[in-house]
Amino acid sequence: MGEEMAGGFSRRQLGFRALALGGALALTPFPAGPAAAAAPAGTGRPTLRHGSPERAGLLGSHLRRLVSDAETFLGPSPKHPWYAGAVLLAGRGGTVALHEPIGMAVRYAAYDEKTDTAVEFPAEERIPMAGDTVFDLASVSKLFTSILAVQQIERGALELEATVASYLPEFAGAGKQDVTVRHLLTHTSGFRAWIPLYSAPTYEEKLRLIWNEAPLNAPGTRYLYSDLNLISLQLVLERITGRRLDALLREEITAPLGMHRTRFNPPASWRPRIAATEDARKPWSGLDRGLVWGEVHDENAYSLGGVAGHAGVFSCAWDLAVLGRTLLNGGVYGRARILRPESVELMFTDFNTAFPGDEHGLGFELYQHWYMGAMATPRTAGHTGFTGTCLVLDPTTDSFLVVLGNSVHPVRSWRSGSAPRVAAANNLARAVPVRPARGRTAWFSGMASSTTATLTLPALDTSMGGARLRGALWWDTEPAADGLVLESSTDGGTAWQPVPFTTNRRGGEPEEHPAGRVTGWSGRTWHRLTAPLPAAPRLTLRWRYTTDQLYVGRGAYVDGLRVEAPGTVLFDETRPADAARITPTGWTPSAD
Repeated sequence: MGEEMAGGFSRRQLGFRALALGGALALTPFPAGPAAAAAPAGTGRPTLRHGSPERAGLLGSHLRRLVSDAETFLGPSPKHPWYAGAVLLAGRGGTVALHEPIGMAVRYAAYDEKTDTAVEFPAEERIPMAGDTVFDLASVSKLFTSILAVQQIERGALELEATVASYLPEFAGAGKQDVTVRHLLTHTSGFRAWIPLYSAPTYEEKLRLIWNEAPLNAPGTRYLYSDLNLISLQLVLERITGRRLDALLREEITAPLGMHRTRFNPPASWRPRIAATEDARKPWSGLDRGLVWGEVHDENAYSLGGVAGHAGVFSCAWDLAVLGRTLLNGGVYGRARILRPESVELMFTDFNTAFPGDEHGLGFELYQHWYMGAMATPRTAGHTGFTGTCLVLDPTTDSFLVVLGNSVHPVRSWRSGSAPRVAAANNLARAVPVRPARGRTAWFSGMASSTTATLTLPALDTSMGGARLRGALWWDTEPAADGLVLESSTDGGTAWQPVPFTTNRRGGEPEEHPAGRVTGWSGRTWHRLTAPLPAAPRLTLRWRYTTDQLYVGRGAYVDGLRVEAPGTVLFDETRPADAARITPTGWTPSAD
C-alpha cells in the first residue's frame, strides 16, 4: 500500500557503471555469481554490535532526544496517537548506538467507528514493545524484491532495459508492451497506484487483472508510485528463477545475512512477538478481517497468500539494520556478499532525473525530506511502509536509521503525515558532529522550521574601497525552500541588499553565488568564502537563514569571519573584542 509523497528538487545522477543516455542507462553486464558467495579474503566488513554514541562518532544528547521526541507521538498527535508503540534503532559505521522500544506492541482489541475510539485489551493481555518485536514492514518489502531483481541483473538472467513482456508475454496486453524492468523499479511504468486484486476470487483471475490493466501514461513519461510495479516484478522473478518469492528471499538475502527474524508469513509461534496492526473492516479496509495480528495487513498481499512483491515481509529492527549495513558496506556483511558494490551504487543512483522531487534508484527512494528529514542528501536512500515503518541509509555520514511503528493500530485513520519519522531522522542527523572550520566553535543556525535566524556583524567603515569578507560556510538545507543569504545595509538596518559571494570547497572549482544565497546540498563539507564589499562609511553585514513550515536540512554553519581592506583588518572573529560585537538572533555557538 502506497505512502503519501512530498516534493523535492533535482539531484545529480551517480553510478560507477551507469552512463546517462537520453534518460536511459547503458549498463555494463556484471559477472554472474551466487548471492551467498563469501567475500574474497581481506574484504570482509565488521558486523554490527551495540556500542556507545561516542564509539559510533555520534552525540549522545541528540540520540536521547530522538527517543524523547518519539515518545511524544504515543500521545495525541494532534488528536490520536500516531502509533501504539515503536522500536527505534540508530547507528553509524559498525555501531548500533540506539536500540530502544517504546509503547505497546499490542494494545487495542478493536476500533469503534461510531465514537472514533479504541477498545483496549485488558491490561494483563497487552504486550509491551520489545527490541526484537517483529513488524509487518508493508512497502519496505519492496526493497527486498528490488534487491532480488538486481541480483538477477548481476547474473545476467535479467536485463534492466528489457521489456517485462520479454519475460512475461502475458504482460504485453492493454498497451504495456514497452514497459521495462527499469520502469517497474523506478515507478515510471504508467501503472496507477493500485487495483483491488483481492476482489478477484482466484489467483488466475488476479493475474488477469494485471494483464488487462492499461497504463495511465506512456512508460517513462511520468513518476507514479504503484504497488503493481513490484507485484509485476515478483512475477518476473518467479518466472525466470522457477522459485517463489519467499524462497528467493530466504535463500538469497536472509539466510546469507543471518536475518533470522525476517520472512513472509511468520509462523503462529511468532505471534506473541509481533506488533498488531489494524481492526480491518469495511469501509476503511477492503476486507473484513477483524484485528490483524501476525498476518500481513495489506489486502492485496493477503489475497496473494501473504507473499507479494510490494508487501508482506515481516522483520525486526536489528535485521533491518543488518540489511542497511550490508548496503552501506557495498553489498557485504562480514564475509557474506549479496550484491556487488557496483550494484549497490546503481540502487542508490537517481534514475528519475526527468522528474525532480521524485528521485529514485532501483527500488530505493532518494533525497526525500518528507520522511528522511535532515538525513536527506542526494545519496540518502530509503523507503517507508504504510503500517508505520521506515529505513533510511545515509552513505555520506555512514549512518542508518530504523523506525518501526504500528501506526495503523487500531485503525489507519488515526495517523497523519510522517512527523515521527522526520523527528527521528532530524535528531540522528544532528547527532552527527560538524566540527568547526577553525577554533573550538562555529555559529550554527539551528534546525527549526518556520524560522528566521540572523547573524549580524557590527557596522564597519569600508569607504576606502577594496574591502572583502572572508570566512567559511557549511550548509545543507531543504533545496530552494530554505536558504542562507548574505546581506548588507548602509542605513543602519532599514534596508538590506544581497551581497554576491564566491565559495570554494577543497579540491573543487570556485562557485559563484550572484544572488548572495546558498541552498540545498553542499557536500556536507566546509567551503571557503570570499565576498567583495560595497564602499560605505557604515556598512553592516548579516547572515540570514530562513526555513519554511515543512522540512529542514541539517542547517548552516558560519565560521572564521574576517573583513579585510587594503593594508588593514577591519574585523576578525578570532579577536575576542570583535567576536563580542556579533549579534546572533537564533544562531548559537556550536562546538560539534
